[in-house]
This record gives sequence, C-alpha cells and structure tokens, in this order.
Amino acid sequence: MKEKIGFGIIGAGLWGEAHARIYSTHPLAQLIAVSDIVEEKARVLAERYGAKRWYADFRRLLENPEVDAVAIVTPDFAHCEPFVAAMEAGKHVIVEKPLATSREDLQAMERAYRSQQDKVRVMVDFHARFSPPLVVAHDMIKRGELGELVSAYYRLNDIIYVPTQMLSWAKHSSILWFLGSHTVDTLRFLVGSEVKRVYSVSSSKVLVKLGIPVPDIYQSILEFENGVIATIENNWIVPNTHPHWNDIKLNVLGSKGMVNMDLTNNQAFERYLEGKSDHPDFLIMPTLHGKPAGFAHESIRDFVERLYSGEEFLATFEDGYRVSAVILALLASAEKRMPQEVDYTL
Repeated sequence: MKEKIGFGIIGAGLWGEAHARIYSTHPLAQLIAVSDIVEEKARVLAERYGAKRWYADFRRLLENPEVDAVAIVTPDFAHCEPFVAAMEAGKHVIVEKPLATSREDLQAMERAYRSQQDKVRVMVDFHARFSPPLVVAHDMIKRGELGELVSAYYRLNDIIYVPTQMLSWAKHSSILWFLGSHTVDTLRFLVGSEVKRVYSVSSSKVLVKLGIPVPDIYQSILEFENGVIATIENNWIVPNTHPHWNDIKLNVLGSKGMVNMDLTNNQAFERYLEGKSDHPDFLIMPTLHGKPAGFAHESIRDFVERLYSGEEFLATFEDGYRVSAVILALLASAEKRMPQEVDYTL
C-alpha cells in the first residue's frame, strides 16, 4: 500500500461532505476528486476540501489513476450504476446504506462484486455499528451478561422535514430504506443472527397529502434464526418541533438481563439561548478541536484505516446484501399484509 490512499467521492451532498472531512484530514488519505451530476456542487465541495479535480460524470473520476478508492454517496436508489462501474475500474468502495433498493440492482451489484472480490474491497457504511452505546450493548451481549436473548424493540424515526425538505428524492425511496436499513443491521449486529421471517404493516396518510406518494410508517415484526423476536418502528412524520431529527428507543431483553436506551435527544446536554433551546450533537457528527468526530465520521475513518491495514471491515458487502434482502421482504409483507420468508438467494 502506498503512503496515502487516493479517494474520490461520488455524490456531493450532506453525507458526501462528511466523507470529504475525513479524506482531507486523515494522515493515510488524500482527497483526489469529487463528482456530482450538478458539477457546481462537485466543484464547491472539491475546492472546500482541497481536491484538485471535480466532474459531472463519475466515470471520469473512476478513470483518474490517482483514485484508489471511492465513496458512493448518491441517493438510496442510485448506488448500483456507480458501484458496478467502480468494480469494473478496480476501485475499492465504501457505499452508503442501503446497498441497493431493488432486487435487480442487488443482483447486478452482487455479480459485479463477486467478479472482482479478489482484487477490491467493499464496505457498507452502517455507521450505527460505531455508536458507543450500541457497541457497549453489543459487547455485553457477546460476554453473555444478558443471558440468552429473547426479544428486542427498536424505534428509529425521523422528523417530517427529512422527506419534505431535506430529501428531494424521498418519493423514490422509503423510510424502510432510509432508516430501516440501519434498524435491521443494528439488530443483526446486536442479536448475532440472521432474520428468517418478517411481518410488516404500513400506513399512508400524511405524506401522500403533501404530494409525496410513500408510506408514513412501517410497524414490523422480525423473527431471527436464533429465536429472537424483534419489533421495529420506522416513520418519518415526527413533528418538526421535536428537538432532534431522530426519535430513537431501543430495548434488548435476555434471560439474565436487559438493556434499555433512549438516545433521542442527547438529553445529557441541553442548550438554552435567547432564540431557541435544543440539544447539541456531541455523539453523531460533532467537531472536536477542529477535527471531525462522532460515530458517523468514525465509520468512514475506520474504512480508511482498515483499507490501509488489510483488516476485515466491520460492515461488509455481505451485510449490505442481507439487509437489503430483509427490507425487500418487509416491503413485500406490508404490500400483501402477509408474513414473508426472507429470500437471501434473490
């Protein structure tokens, strides 16, 4: 491995900037280029973080010999084409979750990855695996402190600002893809087993009236191969007056103990100013002493370091593939109002 890994970013939005912060400051990384279908966005991000090249076409970025690895930070539904092209170009990849949002894309991405897996490495950015409270719970479970796991409950919701203002492409996605993929992967991470059967119901009342034809909420039951039963809730219609973007509750019950988390409002830190009161972020993506910190940055930093060292990634292509298969089953279940077996063969 050369002294510094050259990185390219495909997608110059909010999360693309998170990647740029790491690649422009990490001693093992160098930000080489940025691409976005809106070339001006690519230029602004590239110049802000010291990249010398920017493109409107990601294929030109992949042709750059200085680029060793790429971050695919396009919208949920737009990962397949740049991923397949990156595999063909022999570039290492970190791709934002979910890996893919359709059966066809998932199949195409698997074929591309399998054809190159001896040459390139892939990580899916399930950054919740780097969240301190979740890692603490994971390690407790692995040590057997909760005994045999019985059940879990995980609520991960968003304020309505997200589908109506933050995401211009919400109508092409789903809260199951946007947050449910984190929910499913976090439970797989904690439970240590795969989902075998799901049952989900959805409701569409609020967003359709605003011209966004997607369900507001999914309530789902997941049965794991090891017998654990999990209940999950994902919606993106929490009122904007809520003091944090996310509404998060997590409970894991075992034969010897239980963990219970309310991670919603960072309530350990409350801020009261003349014009507002809120809970500043010190866990997800804060800046500490001028450097990007928090678990959402930590997952990207870990990609750089494990790519350099050769260590196995904590969230692999296989993790992304299996999570997408579970979400497809949940969507089918909600549509049919019937339980669905998860098909990992697709």
